[in-house]
Amino acid sequence: MSVFDLGKRLTDKRVILASASPRRKELLAYITDNFEIEPAYGEEIIPEGYTAFFVPVELAEQKCREVVERCKPDDDTIVIACDTAVVLDNRLYGKPKSTSDAKRMLSELSGKTHFVSSGLCVYYKGRYRKNLSSASVIFNELSEADIDAYVATGEPMDKAGAYGIQGLGSLMVKKIVGDYYSIVGLPLNLLAKILDEVLK
Repeated sequence: MSVFDLGKRLTDKRVILASASPRRKELLAYITDNFEIEPAYGEEIIPEGYTAFFVPVELAEQKCREVVERCKPDDDTIVIACDTAVVLDNRLYGKPKSTSDAKRMLSELSGKTHFVSSGLCVYYKGRYRKNLSSASVIFNELSEADIDAYVATGEPMDKAGAYGIQGLGSLMVKKIVGDYYSIVGLPLNLLAKILDEVLK
């Protein structure tokens, strides 16, 4: 068995993606096109004392458990949940609340190295398996005009850290070290390994 035949091994499974993200939907289709979309809607609760870098693992598990409870799984059901966060100086940068918030985030990330961590949680046959994948991202120095022009495109408004590396946001990125797909929002390598393990 190989990760390259996961699509065939998942054909008789009910696979549920616990996200409405079009990026995660697109990425999961590399592994299988046989899946349902069932977003998690519950409040995200960050436990006290959590290091920002590891928060996405906790939130991914919360999302996974919520959808599992709602979808009433059987032994052929797999639920996949993911959460992605941008972290600078142990501070979380989520989706911007406004254009001014997006500009603030980009200004703080400008010229610095930040981290993007994606927590993954997979449910199958009563067990939850979770792990983390990450990358460091170095931004160019951004002028006020750069930031204003990028925010005006609207692209940052539904993205953690106020940028999308798979879009125009890539023009701000000087270098990445680590898993690119963790930055996009679904760590494919890690997901394939977990699915391969649980299906053996």
